[in-house]
Amino acid sequence: QVQFVESGGGLVQPGGSLRLSCVASRSVFSGYAVAWFRQTPEKQRELVATITSGGSTNYADSVKGRFTIFRDNAKNAMYLQMNSLKPEDTAVYYCNREFAFAPWGQGTQVTVSA
Repeated sequence: QVQFVESGGGLVQPGGSLRLSCVASRSVFSGYAVAWFRQTPEKQRELVATITSGGSTNYADSVKGRFTIFRDNAKNAMYLQMNSLKPEDTAVYYCNREFAFAPWGQGTQVTVSA
């Protein structure tokens, strides 16, 4: 059963913005640090950003200053605001717990291209 559901991806020009959304079941979301990951066929899955249940955040150096992760615990939801997008941000984006992964969702494709 899919427990994380990502949405909001699409095609955007370099320098553009997207906001990704992720909803999860309460049992796999509440009280956990959660994260956005991204993956391409050529690269291993990369940790993009994390946020604890209390709202403390960390970012990969490659996205620091451009992306913002936030969460709404009441809705069992998390978001990734992506600004100043670059072609190298192109990937399938997934959400999950930072540790002790739950079943993965389908991901959402982000393509940054002119």
